Amino acid sequence: VQLQASGGGLVQAGGSLRLSCLASGRTFSIMGWFRQAPGKEREFVAAISWSGGSRYYADSVKGRFTISRNNAKNTVYLQMNSLKPEDTAVYYCAAGQRGPVTSPLQYDYWGQGTQVTVSS
Repeated sequence: VQLQASGGGLVQAGGSLRLSCLASGRTFSIMGWFRQAPGKEREFVAAISWSGGSRYYADSVKGRFTISRNNAKNTVYLQMNSLKPEDTAVYYCAAGQRGPVTSPLQYDYWGQGTQVTVSS
C-alpha cells in the first residue's frame, strides 16, 4: 500500500491550492489530511468517509477547505481556499478503517507529505 501526495507549493495569502493523494493497493474507509508545522505536533485537518457522505474538518479550516474523494481513481483531494500564513505546513494524507478520524493513531498508512507555504 502506498499513498502519494502532491499539489503543494508556494502561494500568497488569500490564494488557493489543491492537494491530491493517490492510494494504491486498496480502498480505505477513512481518508484524511493532517499537517505539521515546524516545531509543532501533527494536527488533524480534514477526513472523509468511503462514500463521501461524512466529512470532518478542523475548526481552523472550516469554510475554507473542502475534502473530496474519487473512489474510481483511489484519490482524495483537499481544496484549500483563502489560505493564510498559519496554514503553512507539511501536509500528509493518511488512510485507515475506523475512527476517531481526528486522531493520527487511527490511521494505518501515511503519505510522504507535501509542503504548503503561504506568504503574507
